[in-house]
Amino acid sequence: MLKVKPEYLSKHGKRQFVILTIEDFDRIKEALADARDLRDLRQATRQNAGKPYYTPAQVQRRLANRPTRSKGNGRR
Repeated sequence: MLKVKPEYLSKHGKRQFVILTIEDFDRIKEALADARDLRDLRQATRQNAGKPYYTPAQVQRRLANRPTRSKGNGRR
């Protein structure tokens, strides 16, 4: 659980604003980004369920064994 120490500002007797330290704000931003990444990972996992996949080691081997391209693309 994220622990923050907010300061509240009131207007007309009701809480209207929150002040956070930069550290708390950065932790909240990071937690939100992590939550988005997890959501995206779960969505991709559902979409690709049952489909073939490559492990990172397999990808490395495939990339290492592919033919090299010439530096020029033949255009002038």
